[in-house]
Amino acid sequence: MFPFFSRSKMSDAPEVNPAPAKTQETHPLDALTGGAFSAATSSERASRIREWLATQPAPEQLQEVFKELSGRDKGAARAVREKLDEIRRAKGQEAIAAEWADKAQVLLAAPKLNIADALAWQRDAAKAGAPLSREPLSLLKVQLADRVKVIEDLQHRVQVQREAAVLLAQRIEVLSTKSWKDAQAALELLRADVARWQEQAEELTGDASWVSVEARFPPLLEASRTQLLVVWDAFQPAVAQAAAAAEDAAAPLPPVPVWADELRVARGLPTEAAAAAVAAKPARPVRPKVDPQVLEQAQQLVREALVTLEKETAEGHGKASAGAAAALRAVLKVHGKHIDTPLEQQVHAALVAAGELEGWQRWSADQVREDLVARAEALLHRPEGQVLGGRKMQESLRQLREQWKQTDQGGAPNHALWKKFDEACNAAHKVVEAWLDKIRSEAAEHKAQRVALIEEVKAWAQDQAASGDWKAINRALHQFGDRWREGGHVGEKIFAELQPLWKQAIGAAAAPLESAQKESLARRHAMIDEAVALGAAPALRIDAVKALQQRWQAEAQAVPLDRRHEQKLWDAFRKPIDEAFNRKSADREKAVTELSARDRVVLEASKALEAANASGDAQQIRTAMQALDAALRGQAQAAQVVASAQKAEQEQGGALAVPAQAAPENVASGEAIEGAESAPARPAPKPAARPVVAVRGDDRPGMKKDAPVAPGRGGRPGDHRDGRGERDAGRGARPDSRDRGGRFGDRLGHEDRGPRLGDAAFRAQRDAMEHAQLALRKLAAQAHGEALTQLLTAWEKRDAALLPGTQELGGGVTAAVRSAWAQALSAPAAGDAGEALLRLEMAADAPTPAEYLAARRALQLQLLTRRNDPAPAQTWGQDTARVLAGQHDAAVARRLQNVLKTLLRK
Repeated sequence: MFPFFSRSKMSDAPEVNPAPAKTQETHPLDALTGGAFSAATSSERASRIREWLATQPAPEQLQEVFKELSGRDKGAARAVREKLDEIRRAKGQEAIAAEWADKAQVLLAAPKLNIADALAWQRDAAKAGAPLSREPLSLLKVQLADRVKVIEDLQHRVQVQREAAVLLAQRIEVLSTKSWKDAQAALELLRADVARWQEQAEELTGDASWVSVEARFPPLLEASRTQLLVVWDAFQPAVAQAAAAAEDAAAPLPPVPVWADELRVARGLPTEAAAAAVAAKPARPVRPKVDPQVLEQAQQLVREALVTLEKETAEGHGKASAGAAAALRAVLKVHGKHIDTPLEQQVHAALVAAGELEGWQRWSADQVREDLVARAEALLHRPEGQVLGGRKMQESLRQLREQWKQTDQGGAPNHALWKKFDEACNAAHKVVEAWLDKIRSEAAEHKAQRVALIEEVKAWAQDQAASGDWKAINRALHQFGDRWREGGHVGEKIFAELQPLWKQAIGAAAAPLESAQKESLARRHAMIDEAVALGAAPALRIDAVKALQQRWQAEAQAVPLDRRHEQKLWDAFRKPIDEAFNRKSADREKAVTELSARDRVVLEASKALEAANASGDAQQIRTAMQALDAALRGQAQAAQVVASAQKAEQEQGGALAVPAQAAPENVASGEAIEGAESAPARPAPKPAARPVVAVRGDDRPGMKKDAPVAPGRGGRPGDHRDGRGERDAGRGARPDSRDRGGRFGDRLGHEDRGPRLGDAAFRAQRDAMEHAQLALRKLAAQAHGEALTQLLTAWEKRDAALLPGTQELGGGVTAAVRSAWAQALSAPAAGDAGEALLRLEMAADAPTPAEYLAARRALQLQLLTRRNDPAPAQTWGQDTARVLAGQHDAAVARRLQNVLKTLLRK
């Protein structure tokens, strides 16, 4: 056999050395993180980590701390990881911001800025996730926007200058048709306007952003300048020459026909037209006399044509005025020899005005045509990313051609510009042709798909003709409908051909489902009628309602209907049933509100207990708890019934004593009343028995029963033992186990708890009891703390009179222990309390300060050798007396308080 021990335990005990206290090594990163690694709890560690993160540590330090902390506390490491992620995101944002800032700087530094490039920079930067709302991108975005705004303003001003040049040229041309004196009077004002226009044009071209203007605007401004200067350079010498010719009859006449004729008339010479006519034609012979009626008719025709021409000219209709002028010339060819000289001069002036209008409108129409040509050529030369699609291109070409037609209607055609315009439109129309080819191919493909879908529906309808799974059929029909709607675009003509075929196929496929839905509707309406009948019945049959609801659910699962229609049917079905249940709930609530006498007694006792809880008096709370317990057991109500019966006997003057003994405290009030009724020859009327609420079956508060059960514990298991009836009449009554004291006769009988409480009374007594128990626990804890404080105060002052009593100290402190404490406090301070404190901490299983751990382990080893000595848990009273006999010390007092908190509660 092997020996269990090589040496005796008694010889080893003194040689055992106490283990030194275990010191915790400091983590290298503890100083960096403010003591996060040495924190006692996770919340404290997380708090210190957050404080350290507020100092903005370096990323390397964050990475090192996260590596060490992730294995220890993932909750505290989460904040470090979030900080690292934030730094990474910030670096990524900074890189993106730097990249797009460089691109913006390049755009701003370029001498020519394209508006499309600036807008594309902002759009692409937003897509790339660049922080446009932060510096420096926000400032660059504002600078680009300002630059684009300047360029757009320049382009707008170019258009304004162009219109101003046209208006100035029109003023000059209008003045050339009036008297030269009017032109001379307006010369200075025109000179100032032309000079101002030239200054504004020079200001536009000298702007730093002029190079960034679109390519079509500089030619427009230059053309307007050239046209204005040509007209102005011809107008000034003509006015000066007209003024000189007016002063000197030998001076040459101005080149303006109207002014020259005016000067000729002023000199007494014939006009140029008259002189040319005289020189070209010989002297007219004497006209033969013409019939006055013919002259009048000729003048009337000429005047009508003249009025028409003047009207069209005044309204500015170029094409209509040209037609009216041609009509007037045709009339003059026939009747010109029959009109007088004043009418002939009016005709000549009207023809001159119509010719000038036609020339001006021809020039303005050419400007519109040139703009249309530029727009047609620009359709294929759009910036990258702004290329027009097929439909948009088709609409643009259609609009351009319509505008060209409108321009041709207002003026003479220009074949050269039309050729350029038509070539540009044809080149752009190739995009439309490619798009149309694509549309046609897609339409053919979509048509084939739709035809195949129709055939698939027909085949599916034949396969599913005998199927009874209506939900699957309905789902498949919806899927077919979705596929038809998503079948792609086809032309209107093709769609008109396919739509009737589709309706015919889907109608044939849905015919069985529609017939099943009609039958299901009939069944559901019948069930609705049954629900109305059940809801109107005086007694609600729960089993019938459940069966009807199950039938409805089965019908709804079998045959699907339209969601809205099905919801309406369901609402109509459940409405009468819900109304019936609501009536039942109302009746139940009404019954609950009717409190019985016992419920009122319990409610009053509960309120008294709540008042005692609010007072804070422990004795009052216990008394109220006993009263509530008596009310729950029915003692209070039984006492009231007995008192009322005795009072009735005294009033009747009955001399007979009640043979029945007083009911015990745990007997229900019904039994007391029955005992009072059993008295023979008592003249007092029999008091009415209180109805029993607790019966077999549904005994919830508020439930009404038509027939009351027999008094006693009706409705509970075991009632059949007392109500056998005639079956056991011959054998006599069998003793109840409650009367004979249990199975072996060693237990007392069960208490009769009386009728069941109502819901309000039950909840009130339960809450009152819980509050009372909580209040007693709080008062006990408060008293315990006060007793402990008084004990420490008595030790500090060494006054035995301040020592609390035995009842205040609790059941764990006997009179002998308290007297020992009083003697220790009465005597002078002496002795060492170190070992006694260690024994108390061992008895209370309380922690010992680190500096005394070695002494505690040594004492524990010594106690192992003293097998017959009592344990510290048995001698803690004597150990406390030894501590109280010693000198008072704050540290010792804290240790004593910690152990007595536990020991006084045992």
